[in-house]
Amino acid sequence: MTLAPVHTDRAPGAALRLRVPVAETQGALALDLIPRQAPPPVAAPVRPGAAVVPIDLRLRRTIEEWTRRYVQAAVEIVAGDRPSSQLVRWTSGEVYADLRRRARLVALAGGHQPGLGRVQQVRPRIRSVHACFITDAVVECGVHVGYGERGRAVAARFERRRERWVCTALDFS
Repeated sequence: MTLAPVHTDRAPGAALRLRVPVAETQGALALDLIPRQAPPPVAAPVRPGAAVVPIDLRLRRTIEEWTRRYVQAAVEIVAGDRPSSQLVRWTSGEVYADLRRRARLVALAGGHQPGLGRVQQVRPRIRSVHACFITDAVVECGVHVGYGERGRAVAARFERRRERWVCTALDFS
């Protein structure tokens, strides 16, 4: 429904109010009350874990366990419990530099040296890992990390390079 502008003899620039129709459902949720004549469409069956490409279940479990160990070590590096050199072999240069930078910032804020095995009151623990295979050589994982009652998310991307999985992206949120 389109309303035509209201013409008045007001001075130019003066406020002009348009008439607005009042709907019967104004301030309420508008529902379609016509009964459905056919059943709703059936969604495709959901497979365990997300996958853009079909992946063997055994490979999926292996990658999720690898991700669990890798991210556990990464959050301990950032917290100052481990030296960053423990992940150098499985980490791209950019991600490794970011891990070292984060560890230095946390150490500076906490007044300790990074990677010297300080003891935290609450230790991070991996609660869950969900992997999505982009190709058979690229996987992106969402990881839920628990810190006592609190939790954080970590996203990781791994790429297979010469028979080794290498972390090419790591995002803490």
